Amino acid sequence: MRRAPALAALLLLTGCATGPSLEDRGKVTEPPGDSHRLTVGSAGFTESDLLAQMYALLLDDAGYETSLLTVANRELYEPALESGQIDVVPEYAATFADWLNARTHGADAPPVGSPDLGATMDALRRLAAPRGLTVLDPGRAVDQNAFAVSASYARRHGLRTLSDLGASGLRVRLAAGDECVRRPYCAPGLRKTYGIDITAVDPKGVGTTQAKRAVQNGEDQMVLTTTTDATLDAFGLVLLADDRHLQNADNVVPVVNRAQAGGKGVAKALGRLGAVLTTADLASMNRQVDSWRRLPEDVARSYLEDKGLLK
Repeated sequence: MRRAPALAALLLLTGCATGPSLEDRGKVTEPPGDSHRLTVGSAGFTESDLLAQMYALLLDDAGYETSLLTVANRELYEPALESGQIDVVPEYAATFADWLNARTHGADAPPVGSPDLGATMDALRRLAAPRGLTVLDPGRAVDQNAFAVSASYARRHGLRTLSDLGASGLRVRLAAGDECVRRPYCAPGLRKTYGIDITAVDPKGVGTTQAKRAVQNGEDQMVLTTTTDATLDAFGLVLLADDRHLQNADNVVPVVNRAQAGGKGVAKALGRLGAVLTTADLASMNRQVDSWRRLPEDVARSYLEDKGLLK
């Protein structure tokens, strides 16, 4: 049975402890735990809410008692995860690995996330373990940067992949965040890996309505968005496949507090979802919440029931 979190619980996060003490960092100090009562965290955006709801429903079904807590800031919810105020949270492998790496080694530390899922998971687990965190197996679903063009533009030029776009020699104005100019997985990577002629970056943001409309009306030719974007169809846009694997391995991955939720029961319950949930499934569920205005819990429950994941 889940219960709504009290506002006071949110306020406690600002003063919570931050996990293992400094002298204990670098070694695991607690055996895997299996608490009957678990708090599932969400980062407050649609996809995180959906994943948290599915985690809670699966854990309830496995005999745990869960509550949900929304903390829309990784700087707050990660320390709360270390301290045990949050026990389980959905994360993204490469993004979380780089975030922990910067927190551990400084903001200028070389990134450890990469398109190689195995190497990314190894780095993530090495960084998480000293903080009392266990990273469970990654799922099939991936929410990573992606690039979309209008469907008519793709048909006219025979484009299905980013390699196709590079080979076409077309000049491309890219709608994205202003940081895209320098980030290796954005404009510089598109030029280097795919040979795409990026003539300019139009700073309209990542996957914003304004950016998508700019591509829809031909002002720009391509937009930076994500693989689980639920609104592409509404703007007549289609994704071009990242066929040379420029983007990092941002597979959905559950991260748990080892002392509270590091036992086999939690891993088994959540592993059932990871084996089934796909990127397309996540995009579809995002659309149901964002466009159809369904409640995340209802969408999550319907999906799990449809897949036979609830008893």
